Amino acid sequence: MNTRLSARLASLREFPALLHLKQWWRQQSPHRQDRYAMLAPLLAVLLFLAAIVAAFGYLRLEEMEREQEAVRRDVEYAQQRMRLRLLERQEELVRLAQQISGQEIDTDQFRNRANALLTQYPELQGLSWLDERRRLRAAHGTPSLAHSLTNSPARAGARPEKPSETENAFALARELRQPIYVQRSATPDGSALLELHLPLYSRTRFSGVLLAEYSLDTLYRYGVPSEVSARYAVSLRDSRGEVLAGSSATKHNRAGQWLGWAASANEYEVPVSPVGNGLVLHAQAYRASLGVIGSGLFWLVGTLSAMTAWMLIANWRHTRRRMQAQQALVLETNFRRAMENSMPTGMRALDLQGRITYVNAAFCQMTGWSEGELVGCTAPFPYWPEEDRDMLMGRLEDELTGRVTPGGFQVRVKRKDSTLFDARIYVSPLIDARGLQTGWMTSMTDITEPNRVREQLYASYERFTTVLEALDASVSVAPLGTDELLFANKLYRLWFHEQSSGHVRLSTQAGMPARLSSEDSQDSVDGLMGMPTSALPDAEVENAEVYVEELDKWLEVRTRYLTWVDGRLAQMVIATDITPRRLAEAQSAAQAERAQTASRLITMGEMASSVAHELNQPLTAINNYCNGMVSRIKAQQISEEDLLGALEKTAKQAQRAGQIIQRIRSFVKRSEPNRTLSEITVMVNEAVELAEIELRRYNVRLSYFMADLPPVLVDPILIEQVLVNLLKNAAESIVHAQRPPQQRRVELHVLPASVEGKPVVEFTVTDTGRGIAPEVMARLYEAFHTTKAEGMGIGLSLCRSIVESHQGRMKAENLYNGPEVAGCRFTFWLPVDGPEAASAPLQLQAEKSQVRA
Repeated sequence: MNTRLSARLASLREFPALLHLKQWWRQQSPHRQDRYAMLAPLLAVLLFLAAIVAAFGYLRLEEMEREQEAVRRDVEYAQQRMRLRLLERQEELVRLAQQISGQEIDTDQFRNRANALLTQYPELQGLSWLDERRRLRAAHGTPSLAHSLTNSPARAGARPEKPSETENAFALARELRQPIYVQRSATPDGSALLELHLPLYSRTRFSGVLLAEYSLDTLYRYGVPSEVSARYAVSLRDSRGEVLAGSSATKHNRAGQWLGWAASANEYEVPVSPVGNGLVLHAQAYRASLGVIGSGLFWLVGTLSAMTAWMLIANWRHTRRRMQAQQALVLETNFRRAMENSMPTGMRALDLQGRITYVNAAFCQMTGWSEGELVGCTAPFPYWPEEDRDMLMGRLEDELTGRVTPGGFQVRVKRKDSTLFDARIYVSPLIDARGLQTGWMTSMTDITEPNRVREQLYASYERFTTVLEALDASVSVAPLGTDELLFANKLYRLWFHEQSSGHVRLSTQAGMPARLSSEDSQDSVDGLMGMPTSALPDAEVENAEVYVEELDKWLEVRTRYLTWVDGRLAQMVIATDITPRRLAEAQSAAQAERAQTASRLITMGEMASSVAHELNQPLTAINNYCNGMVSRIKAQQISEEDLLGALEKTAKQAQRAGQIIQRIRSFVKRSEPNRTLSEITVMVNEAVELAEIELRRYNVRLSYFMADLPPVLVDPILIEQVLVNLLKNAAESIVHAQRPPQQRRVELHVLPASVEGKPVVEFTVTDTGRGIAPEVMARLYEAFHTTKAEGMGIGLSLCRSIVESHQGRMKAENLYNGPEVAGCRFTFWLPVDGPEAASAPLQLQAEKSQVRA
């Protein structure tokens, strides 16, 4: 046996697990090998016997579960029968109690009704009528209660001595106002009773109890169905488990206890409703089965199992060697078949004459032809397209003569449904175990999808290139740290040709370096390859405007870092020609300056009479001083001190007139925009002095308040123009409203504020006019829209343009005093840090000069 087992192990293929098993087997002694060879079938037989025993055990457990389920079902059915019986009696007694409470019957009628109930329902032993002091009003058929009354000296109608359970139930029924069941102690004859206390209420006053006594033996006899009592030992028990009525079964036989299968499996109990847990219906099945050991089927199956085990051992001894060899062969075959079927590449074998000798599953799946249809075929093969047969025949002749292409070749293959697909074929010689060539092995791969993807990518590349070439922006891509230009569209080549210097210049002027330092910059390896673009600072710069002298153009440049297709870190630069836009902006700025100057001239024209009146005062004073001095000098009535004082006053009035003229000249003169750090106080004072000339003519008072504010980066003349226009409009609104003198006032507040978390200076002009009409508010800042007969409608439009050019905002709102409009408030704010437009390049001013020229 040792020799045969070793031979079987040697016949298996040398797998790693089998090698370890073979090595362990060789380390064992021949005696141990024989013992292990004998223990294997014995172990199988033991497992078979264990399965038989487990099956019997399982069947026995199922039988026990069915018996337990039957006991539970029958006990619950009996409990329902008993519950319905008790509820029916309780309903009859409740109706009787309601008649007693309503004083519809007397004691004689009660006895008649009680006699009828006891006659109709045998489980009722007696009925008693007790008043609120537990005195017996009437009773019928109550042996235990009659006995207690006979032992008491009280006559009928006296209070009887009741057991403690009855007294407690009486008090509980009185307190809860609902029927109370209580189990009384056994009577002298040993029968168990069940009492029902029904409270009696005359309207809302407690008037006694209707006491009903049930015999548990009679209740068991009539309440438990006969078919249930025939199959089970049914009994009524109290909460302590003592039997009150019924019967109990004997213990199981020793065989069942030895198996541990039937001790308590066939018992079931359930409380009897509506009594509660004090009365339990208990049932125990009578043992009718003989158990597993006493069953003849068990011995029959055991005998057959032993015979089957002996036959298995004998059969195993004869078939062991053949099964091991067959398993090894099947395992090897399945392994090779699974490996071939899992390959997505089609395999085809040809003999030296060009006949197909083998195809795998992938080849059949690709072509749609089955293995039986292909094996044995010769050229032309059924999967050759008709139009390519000459070319494929030449390829086959080259293959059979050994002239094969190492890199393979691409052909078209026809499926069985006449559809075509592209395939790449590789050919290699097929060598057998003796080293002789027996044919050619061909592998075929479906490349239809790769070809389709390649064509789509090429078409997408063509479309993308066409779009980039047609863009009106220059697009260039160059790697960081080198002078190589990876991509440049048509416009870039038109501007900078094929040189990368244009890319570097645009990137540098936009503020993004085109070259980053790297420790490997001197090596041939790109030291920045693989670096993520998020690791670079300022990965994108938006709208950087640069001027290129050699092109004489303004370009808007955008740069960003990206990872090129080969993994190198590259920089893309997009440059758009914005020269027409810059010229248009310059022209617009020049026109805005002319409009602002014209607006100031118009304002001064409107204030001409006020200015003349303002200048007339110092000139009149000068004239008076001069005439007075001349008269007194002629009369020789003036001293040197008086003459000196008069001259000083004359000079002061002349200086005042000069200041007014200088202020007006500074306000209306045309000059280049000059945004400088200006003091708020100086600007406000200049504007207030100019505006007060007009306000005094209209008899309007001006009060203003300024906080301590930092300098702001603005054009002071333009801000003064805004303030003068707002103050002048406020005064005119008050005049048109015809307010009385005490209400003619304009307030100017200049305070610090915060807008969107940024510090600003807020200017507020408030008047007491009639406000702005809703239809006017909608077109308030529209150019050439005015409500004044002599106005041009450009004042507020220019004011808002000036404020927004300083990165500020302006708004207007009406003030209300109840439902009436009490005035209007104009508010605008300027940023403290200075607008972004303050850093405009000098070239823009040069362009404006050219536009003016």
